[in-house]
Amino acid sequence: MRIRSAVRLVVACMTTLSVAHASNERGGEGEGSPIIGRWNVNVSGPAGSYPSWLEVERSGHKTLVGRFVGQFGSARPISQVFFDGTTVRFSLPVQWERETGELKFEGSLANDRLSGSTVDADGHRLSWMAVRAPGLIRSRKPEWGAPIKLFDGASLSGWRPRTSGKATNWVARNGEMVSLRSGSDLMTEGKFTDFKLHIEFRYPKGSNSGVYLRGRYEAQIEDDFGVKPESHIMGGIYGFLQPRINAAKPAGEWQSYDLTLVGRTVTVILNGETVIDRQEIPGMTGGALDNDEAAPGPILLQGDHGPIDFRNIVLTPAR
Repeated sequence: MRIRSAVRLVVACMTTLSVAHASNERGGEGEGSPIIGRWNVNVSGPAGSYPSWLEVERSGHKTLVGRFVGQFGSARPISQVFFDGTTVRFSLPVQWERETGELKFEGSLANDRLSGSTVDADGHRLSWMAVRAPGLIRSRKPEWGAPIKLFDGASLSGWRPRTSGKATNWVARNGEMVSLRSGSDLMTEGKFTDFKLHIEFRYPKGSNSGVYLRGRYEAQIEDDFGVKPESHIMGGIYGFLQPRINAAKPAGEWQSYDLTLVGRTVTVILNGETVIDRQEIPGMTGGALDNDEAAPGPILLQGDHGPIDFRNIVLTPAR
């Protein structure tokens, strides 16, 4: 997973929302609070826009807690969310070296939306708005179409850098798609909704990458042989879903993912072992292209955190 010190929303010193709370909304903390749920956030500022994510849920009868994902990094826990029917307040624990203390957020809810402005650690004022995340519940089991080879083994046809115009660190050679060094991410030109994806990969000792499903949910790739399973290691959906076992091989060996994504439900098979079985992905992981979760999205390969080789990339779409 990429580690960046220049983070905007996550390093906010204070959030002040200006929209008043609608008079017909139910207030108060705990059960029935209108602040409960998952929120897809879009932040806009001088450098452009990027996605973020917030979840608020109940702990016990009255206490509200939550999680928060910024532009990069993993989900941070929110120990308590305060909501009195008009205003919402919460603080985030320190995650980045630039932060000197908890980050405090304060705002209000109107017409089932959050909106307001944020001042980041560099003094830039950012505007943002949040809408409820879609459920992505499928009414029937998928029927699978014909497999599609996403990599022809000889060229980067059908792929492009994440950042247009940026020099690429990727080449195709000997049937492999190779990131020679840390540089740009690579993504498919095509977009997909529900699918099964087979992909094989190899990395040198200490390297790091990831496969972003629909460009939003990262299946972690990292040199994690022999470490204890948790959500940030190989086989996990970064920061959200922990693999059942660590099925990673030593660095330098070819490994494989077989990933099935239907709505929010994901199954992860790493090196032939089912490590995550039909679990729900709560929201976008850090580094996502966007959080328009109801829309189709590309397959994105992380290439900014060390060398990585891929081969035999085959996607089977749902019809």
